Amino acid sequence: MSKSVLIMVTNADTIAGNKDMPTGVWLSQAAEPYIAFQSAGFKVDIASPKGGTVPIDPNSVEGGNDDKFTEVTKLLQNTLKMKDVVYENYDAIFLAGGHGAMFDFPGNADIQNIMAFFKDDGRIISGVCHGPAAFADAKTKDGKYLVDGVKLTAFTNAEEDSAKLSEYMPFMLQTKLEENGAGFVKGEAGEEHVVSSGNFVTGQNPASSQAVADAVVNRLK
Repeated sequence: MSKSVLIMVTNADTIAGNKDMPTGVWLSQAAEPYIAFQSAGFKVDIASPKGGTVPIDPNSVEGGNDDKFTEVTKLLQNTLKMKDVVYENYDAIFLAGGHGAMFDFPGNADIQNIMAFFKDDGRIISGVCHGPAAFADAKTKDGKYLVDGVKLTAFTNAEEDSAKLSEYMPFMLQTKLEENGAGFVKGEAGEEHVVSSGNFVTGQNPASSQAVADAVVNRLK
């Protein structure tokens, strides 16, 4: 029976509501995993908190949109609404990054319910860059933090500082995950870095998207 993966993406189109600071999903962080999962023969769906059209961070398509991402770009114009998803039908979830995720992933009840179910059921929870913002203060059914005791990675404080966006973030992602009990493992800034721990597979930054997807494929095969 074919495996199924749900890719989750943001609907937030600005940083801290500032129209002069457009954001959204980082295109490659949704597209590379989508292509990897499809190539492995998996069924792949894309969902967002509100459904419908998803903003693409303009910085992620500078220099022209890569032709190989055209299909995914189209799919991002009509995503599923998270609360309408029958999440029990999926074997893995993948939380795509982009700064938009910092604003509508944390505290989202639908995402938190899905993650709690997946952790309890031993299914794969994966994400890259700012996608793990969904883990922030999320808890399991027993009231513990979702990432308590889990080794993982995400966009680091140093990388946020380097991007000169720390002051605009609702919280520092690395710090928040550490406060929630995660064993945060840092790699070199801007370099591919993937951490697997239990049913979690996480990547640090955009350069890690493909490697996280490949790790998920290997786990599901």
